[in-house]
Amino acid sequence: MENEIIVAICSLLGTAIGAYSGIRKSNEVVEHRLKELEKKVDKHNQVIERTYILEEKMKVTNHRIDDLEEEMKEVKR
Repeated sequence: MENEIIVAICSLLGTAIGAYSGIRKSNEVVEHRLKELEKKVDKHNQVIERTYILEEKMKVTNHRIDDLEEEMKEVKR
């Protein structure tokens, strides 16, 4: 009976160590994936910010072109 208890304790320890190791490795993979996803989101956000700035510059430029066209029409009259 003593051997059975020793085997049961060894099995318990092996199972506990295996489960802990598996959970730890799984967490490392999830953390790595989150970091990579954060990098992609940062790049995306930078593109969106630059696009917004360029759109604003385009609006200003188009408005200026419209003003110049109006001035040219007035000069031709």
